[in-house]
Amino acid sequence: MKKTNFDLYLDEQLKDARFAEQFKKAGAAWDVALQIASLRQRAGLSQKDLARKVKTSQQQISRLESPSYEGHSLSILRRVAEALGAIIKVSLVPGGGSDHGIVAERRARYSAGKR
Repeated sequence: MKKTNFDLYLDEQLKDARFAEQFKKAGAAWDVALQIASLRQRAGLSQKDLARKVKTSQQQISRLESPSYEGHSLSILRRVAEALGAIIKVSLVPGGGSDHGIVAERRARYSAGKR
């Protein structure tokens, strides 16, 4: 399978040990941010439009879409999901503290979302 520009860019960024570590640590917050932004864009909504539907501020939506933000509450996520016609699915899986495969899994997920 041919690599996209995003794949090539991410490959280059992951060569930087600091970036790779941050990428691993971003974890669920990064996943949630990308999912919200993607669903919002598919719905044809701006951050301001979504904020109106959720009865919050555009700044709050911007924070939720930021990969570095880790203050997500189930309450706001439920409201955002409802406004976007989505559902929330939370999974807790045993991990044993191993980072094995995390970067590859996220890379595959983000690459798939960019195509």
